[in-house]
Amino acid sequence: MAPSMHNAQPWRFIHRTGSRSVALYGDPDRTLPYSDAEHRALHLGCGAALFNLLVAAAHAGWTATVGLLPDPGAPWHLADVALDEAEGADRDLADLYRAIRRRHTSRFPFSDEQIPEPIIDGLRSAALLEGCQLITPSAWHADAVMELVHDAELLEAANEAVRAEIATWTRTARADEGPAADGIPADALGPRQYGVSSPVRDFDPSRREPDRAVAVFEEHPQIALLGTVQDTPADWLRAGQAMQRVLLQATLGGLATSLMSQPLEWPELRSSVRDPSSAIGFVHMVFRLGYGPQGAATPRRPVTEVLSFE
Repeated sequence: MAPSMHNAQPWRFIHRTGSRSVALYGDPDRTLPYSDAEHRALHLGCGAALFNLLVAAAHAGWTATVGLLPDPGAPWHLADVALDEAEGADRDLADLYRAIRRRHTSRFPFSDEQIPEPIIDGLRSAALLEGCQLITPSAWHADAVMELVHDAELLEAANEAVRAEIATWTRTARADEGPAADGIPADALGPRQYGVSSPVRDFDPSRREPDRAVAVFEEHPQIALLGTVQDTPADWLRAGQAMQRVLLQATLGGLATSLMSQPLEWPELRSSVRDPSSAIGFVHMVFRLGYGPQGAATPRRPVTEVLSFE
């Protein structure tokens, strides 16, 4: 149920029979070679899936010990999780369990109602618990980030390979599309933006869904930036865990959420997203937060495809 770029769901879990351990692997067959050449977004998605595993374990009364990147010679082996029935399960983690199935990306307009500062503080704390930082940019920085989102949309529109990759992961019931168990389905596309470019990525720029509604989106989205000091695969996994913790906490707080990764997918734009006055060295995700409709559920791969036993 974790978010992943274009809903590619690039994870595999292996339970070692007779043990209390679960291994997490990235799936090299589900990469995005043009939009995610370094596999940073893949690590973010897998980190989010790892966090869901920890939440589910805590909900079941288990404690979990995580080792990230346990085998330097196996880069697709992202984490090992050792489970223990001993008392002391993290109740804060367990409380997030009810949000896992409720959290969906919302590609709808949000209202102009301001998010109370205590809720934002709670989201900042959620990121810190996973070793990351969440900042809410100042007005000038937020405007600059939105300009970078629009710049990324122009680069995307001019790059045929990137457009084709996005189309590969969009599902509009055409015969030449991929499996219905992954990708972005038509009912999760949200409305088209009226007027200026939307803060939400349009997965159907070629208008294969001509009957989509048109809506006016908020002029000044409420955004937050998630980042780390360093930019290693381990940092990407931690950022994925923090991303999911923030999303689940936001869901419990009554917020609708969406993710804006567009400028982070272009090396020439990514460094400009950060605030030079902050301690964040590298931004991994831009959140759009607010009050509005919850998004539609996206399809999930069968458990038999993502969980195996050895």
